[in-house]
Amino acid sequence: MDKLTEEQINESMSSLPGWKHESGSIKKVFKTSSYPASMGFVTAIGGYCQKRNHHPDYILMKFKEVEVSFSTHSAGGITENDIEIARDLEKIPI
Repeated sequence: MDKLTEEQINESMSSLPGWKHESGSIKKVFKTSSYPASMGFVTAIGGYCQKRNHHPDYILMKFKEVEVSFSTHSAGGITENDIEIARDLEKIPI
């Protein structure tokens, strides 16, 4: 999969509220209602990403926050696959 241009990334990001393009990755902090909700969300992300065989650069879980970051290392940056996963994560109930 080919790395997206800055223009393509910026266009895609306009439909992803709360997501940021930083340091060659797309990132978002999701707010949750509780520690158990954060744990459940991290588990849901992990299961989804395993099925897609495309895993986040990191998942950082705090008490009521989960931060995720995606890029495609083999392409050297952000690809359409990263954007698709970001869109899909928006559909996971928190």
